[in-house]
Amino acid sequence: MSIPDLEGLLRRCRFPSTGTDVVCGVSGGADSLALLVLAVEAGLSVTAVHVDHGIRDSSKGEAEFVSEVAATFGADFRSVEVDVAAGSDLEQRARVARHAALGPEALLGHTADDQAETLLINLIRGAGLYGLAGIEPNRQHPILALRRYETHQICDAVGLVPFHDPSNDDPRFVRNRVRSELLPLIADISERDPVPLLVRTAELSRSTGEDLDLLAAELDPTDTKALRAVPGSVAVAALRTWLRDGLGHPPSAAELTRVLAVVQHDVIACELSGGRRIARTEGILRIEPSDR
Repeated sequence: MSIPDLEGLLRRCRFPSTGTDVVCGVSGGADSLALLVLAVEAGLSVTAVHVDHGIRDSSKGEAEFVSEVAATFGADFRSVEVDVAAGSDLEQRARVARHAALGPEALLGHTADDQAETLLINLIRGAGLYGLAGIEPNRQHPILALRRYETHQICDAVGLVPFHDPSNDDPRFVRNRVRSELLPLIADISERDPVPLLVRTAELSRSTGEDLDLLAAELDPTDTKALRAVPGSVAVAALRTWLRDGLGHPPSAAELTRVLAVVQHDVIACELSGGRRIARTEGILRIEPSDR
């Protein structure tokens, strides 16, 4: 069965050029199945990879299903088992393990609906401008412009019945509540589909962040005099990049606030995560161990 408006769907995707070897993370849900189907239709050489966390009893059956789908559409298949122990923050740990197993270049089936959910999750967690940029629309997220209902339509068109992950109904996970409760409430209050609006907000946040980064790149982020001479948002962008590179992860808003106090000469030093701190000598910042 053919996919309605296949060419239109592919124009909205960000797949690499025909013939490129790609890995697609395929769980068996509608989004990842649609990713697989579209990647094949785009002329890519596809390897579908299913990651088995061992969390659900049905995971073996899901892997077999994905293997059959891959064979049907002419894609290679590989299954990877990872060990994710029960405990707190299970969702995040499973996601990290899955991404590690797939590798940094794997294509993922995130959609515009995932983008909207991510923005809201970051917002309620107190994220700033960069967090509100959401998922980066890069090579790894080729179907980010598509809607979730469209991935279901693609599956219907080619005769695939996606697996439903029961963990997606678990209210312990923040994303599930954002999806099933918060977004419908926003839609009810606004009397419109909020996803395009939230996607647009993410695009604007990303564009603004990129502009700030360009200005910040011209600064020495360790020079407090130079940092005090520019708008605060540019100084924060410069510090954020410097700290991210120095710490190995983006700094929290609280850490940036403490570092700005050092920049303004309100304090001589401040604590950072991971047993490190920022200190200032003759107007120059440095990262050093806290116990120095």
